Amino acid sequence: MAIRLGDTVPNFTQQSTEGEINFHDWAGDSWVILFSHPADFTPVCTTELGTVARLKSEFDRRNVKAIALSVDNVDSHNRWVGDIEETQGVNLNYPILADADRSVSGLYDMIHPEASATATVRSVFIIDPKKKLRLTLTYPASTGRNFDEILRVIDSLQLTEHHSVATPANWKNGDDCVILPGIQDPEELAAKFPKGFSVVRPYLRLTPQPNLEN
Repeated sequence: MAIRLGDTVPNFTQQSTEGEINFHDWAGDSWVILFSHPADFTPVCTTELGTVARLKSEFDRRNVKAIALSVDNVDSHNRWVGDIEETQGVNLNYPILADADRSVSGLYDMIHPEASATATVRSVFIIDPKKKLRLTLTYPASTGRNFDEILRVIDSLQLTEHHSVATPANWKNGDDCVILPGIQDPEELAAKFPKGFSVVRPYLRLTPQPNLEN
């Protein structure tokens, strides 16, 4: 059964390059990005794992932990880590789950038989500190992921979690936001949006990003 947005993600215990991981315990109070790979020693995956390692400081300041998954075993993963570090010029600073038995892949619906009966697609799951699924993305094996977009989505999720706004098309951190249509009371608008707002249409009102200082 597919996991849907807002669902509590399933827990699991699985071996990894950093030892046995109980997923919920490992996640703790952090946001998590869980992303899967078709197999070890594959070219696109090698570049992706290196890219995420280089982005560690960006994930850290957003309280995000990264964890990868591939359907090979820990010994294979550990050999692959050496290749990743050598070719990408970075130390791998997060775990890779071993999923040779496909147990996590099956739990999270990462194997799409019409694409491959054995290898996982490039799945991305963003999970909040309450273990709720907040985003899913699925890429084909031939296409590497855009981690700038994944950071952008995390920024949007964390902003809209605490402020009564949504983010418009192509929004990035620092851009104007959209006020939720359900907020109509003038006093509430003044209290929540002291920077003011512009009315494009009654249902489309733009305000400066509320969690940034002027």
